[in-house]
Amino acid sequence: MKQDREPEQHQQDHHKPRFSWQRLAIFAALFTAFTFAGFYAVFDQFSERSFSFDAKLLQPKVILASLVLLLVYFAADGLRLYYTLVALGARLSVKAMSKLVFINIFFSNITPMATGGGFAQVWFLHDHGISVGKATAATMIRTMLAILFIFVLTPVLLLALPALKDSSMGGDIGAALVLVVVLYLAFFAVVLLRSHWLITPITLVIRRLQRWGLISEIKAKRWYFKVMREMLRFSRSFSIYLQGPKLAIGLSVFFTMIFLLSLFSFPALLMWGLGYDVPYLTSLGLLVVTTFIMYFSPTPGASGISESVFGSFFNDILAHKHLLLVTFSWRLLTIYLGMILGLLILQRYLIARSQRTEKVAS
Repeated sequence: MKQDREPEQHQQDHHKPRFSWQRLAIFAALFTAFTFAGFYAVFDQFSERSFSFDAKLLQPKVILASLVLLLVYFAADGLRLYYTLVALGARLSVKAMSKLVFINIFFSNITPMATGGGFAQVWFLHDHGISVGKATAATMIRTMLAILFIFVLTPVLLLALPALKDSSMGGDIGAALVLVVVLYLAFFAVVLLRSHWLITPITLVIRRLQRWGLISEIKAKRWYFKVMREMLRFSRSFSIYLQGPKLAIGLSVFFTMIFLLSLFSFPALLMWGLGYDVPYLTSLGLLVVTTFIMYFSPTPGASGISESVFGSFFNDILAHKHLLLVTFSWRLLTIYLGMILGLLILQRYLIARSQRTEKVAS
């Protein structure tokens, strides 16, 4: 019995979180620094150093509309992962899912390239009895569904939206982005449908890096193993997902659309509160492309880049005195509030978890 428990205990220990508060503090400092740099860029380059707070944003109707949109935004974020889990044959309580929504927002924005968000979700789901394989598959599929919507819409908007066609984004840069989208979607399709096609090119690239002396033979074998393992895992997980309950699959896609629609609606809400008459589709399209660019940002939570891109896109729509105000309000509603709640929930959860562990040990 003791021998049987040892591997199980080792597996549990292996998946315990290794939080480094020192590392998180460094990422938080980077997030703050890049954020201030982004806001300064908007203030200096796009708003002509003009800023004015407008009390119209504090009107009861605007506050009420913001709260309703926030509720839809957070609820849809949780439900899209919940139904992805259901499609994979796993379930999570509403209380736990509510915590995970905010913990994920915190980690995905405090770490570069949103990698921490995936780690935090897998750890949390595993801590609630869901296998690491299913947890990893659910987070990957949940993310890929959102990426697919954004990446499919971006080329259409770049070619069809007047506000983008007439800007530099509609020229050479826009064409380059369309090419990136096409290549990305093609690669995604190959991974899902014909993953064995990638064995030869991946092998050639890794061997070339080894011949150039950039990586050792041991590291080359390790890279090859990890890349092939992750591709096969994702392909197999997506197949399991597609074989799951059709209602759960449909709801995961539906709530992904609701999540993205609510996310992209915040600027339109803010401009409506300030009295601007901007076509909703124009505001929606500009934010879709902004979000697309944010996916390629190496900074924590796309800080700095997101503010600058947003200011550039909405510069011709908003008065200079309102540009910085709307940029900050947009980030406050969609990111900062969720991050603050996520940090508080994470701290309470870790304390309660530690107390439970000590109680069991004693």
